[in-house]
Amino acid sequence: MSTLRLPQGYDVPPTAVPGVRVGHAHDAEARTGCTVILAPRQGAVAGVDQRGGAPGTRETDALRPVHLVDRAHAVLLTGGSAFGLAAADGVMRALAEQGVGFDTGVARVPIVPAAVLFDLHVGRATWPDADMGYRAVQAAHAGPVAQGRVGAGIGATVGKLLGPERAMPGGVGVAGVRLPRGLIVSALAVVNALGQVVHPDTGQPIAGARDPEGRVVEPRALLTAWAERPTALDFRAAEHTTLVVVVTNARLDKAAATKVAQMAQNGLARALRPAHTMLDGDTVFALATGEVPADASLVGAWAAEVTAWAIVQAVR
Repeated sequence: MSTLRLPQGYDVPPTAVPGVRVGHAHDAEARTGCTVILAPRQGAVAGVDQRGGAPGTRETDALRPVHLVDRAHAVLLTGGSAFGLAAADGVMRALAEQGVGFDTGVARVPIVPAAVLFDLHVGRATWPDADMGYRAVQAAHAGPVAQGRVGAGIGATVGKLLGPERAMPGGVGVAGVRLPRGLIVSALAVVNALGQVVHPDTGQPIAGARDPEGRVVEPRALLTAWAERPTALDFRAAEHTTLVVVVTNARLDKAAATKVAQMAQNGLARALRPAHTMLDGDTVFALATGEVPADASLVGAWAAEVTAWAIVQAVR
């Protein structure tokens, strides 16, 4: 459909930022996997904003502006619910072998924040482990980013308000822009949402729970029906989450990177209905590599825009 085309100039991937690489690894039979976004060797200033009511995360406290470490060396997005956080061990091992990490004077410790989505009900009930995280780093490269049913998105689904059998495929999507003075703002999203994906500008439904005729159903009406008749809907067994990493070459401090992550959540809310529910673990990371002086408000405004379109790309 013409209304689903990526806007002109929005096709800039996170890997367009010098030094950034993206790698996927997954188990196609088990339908679970992970995706790693690698910062340049020296790391990138990082921030995070977590708004969903059911998060599964690791090392996110380290990214708060009041804490010591100001750079992350990678961000891991993974399936497998909380079990999948083990994949971060493999990412750390791979980076440590390369001599990448925060210098403690004794050893370099890679800083690898991570967040999970729930895909245990899809395929075989297993999850990414340290070996899979290691393979994702080995697969990382600076070229085009594979999208759709790959990496952390291989078991992702959208619209589970009528049960998993009425859901539609989720996945990985990317979108980004080049702005004046060489500024790049890009986003990678893994979409596994409770509700529906909509066109960011028109609100047109794109993916979500389907009625028996295959039409995408308005989720707020379903939630209202569930509130009135609690037995009408049974979607709690299939947890949900949308995860985003915003990547920019802007020069930001830790507080500004956190603000960019906060503003990017506005894009998530534009493309998902509803967003940030008690059953979603919606989390946004921001990585800033520091080459281009830029205002955080400008970067954040475009972060929201490309986040919305990365979510659309994930379900195309």
